[in-house]
Amino acid sequence: MAKSVISEGKTKAEAIEKGLKQINLPKELVEIKVIEENKKSFFDILAPKIVKVEIKEKEAKKPEEFEIETTEEELEKAKTDIDKFLNEFLKNLPEDTKYELTIKDKCIYASITGSKIGNLIGYRGEALYALENILKAIANKTSENKVIVRLDIEGYKEKRIKTLEDFAKRKAQIVEKTGKTIILEPMQAYERKIIHSFIQNNPKVETRSIGQEPHRKIVISKK
Repeated sequence: MAKSVISEGKTKAEAIEKGLKQINLPKELVEIKVIEENKKSFFDILAPKIVKVEIKEKEAKKPEEFEIETTEEELEKAKTDIDKFLNEFLKNLPEDTKYELTIKDKCIYASITGSKIGNLIGYRGEALYALENILKAIANKTSENKVIVRLDIEGYKEKRIKTLEDFAKRKAQIVEKTGKTIILEPMQAYERKIIHSFIQNNPKVETRSIGQEPHRKIVISKK
């Protein structure tokens, strides 16, 4: 259930500041509504001004979930289209660069390996995710239902999963110990899903997502 508090102060800013301390949430995660504001008149000029605000926690959104209704025919067609693209694309890379495509759990997995292809990964996987988006666009060009595509290059994502899980564990421990809410920096949807999945096993903290792509962030708070 969403938390809410009524707070008052001599100014709106003061009332909001007090309310945020009471509800123990950052401003980004609450809705603020002025419910009372006593404006002074000539006759009560000596009376203190009071502003009351209601601060209510925003409704939590569930972690990203993917609805997969893709047919086997659509998956095979998408795989063939991706295969053609990668076959041409990799001709410009070192000769030992190879790729593999597999279909599992109604999802197409693409893996690229080879030497000197770090530029395909980029800083924090930016180039990798850009290429993954291209593969998604190709896969969904003629598909009626959404085709899910996952790309990994030289096992980058496997290593990143471990890094993100360790990171999530540390942040969850801080929230659990201090009770303060933490807002992480924007992440890719795939990385947010890793953190959501890892922390959902913790009975004392919970996660939600806020903001719009590509600036969507994870919020970790105490239950």
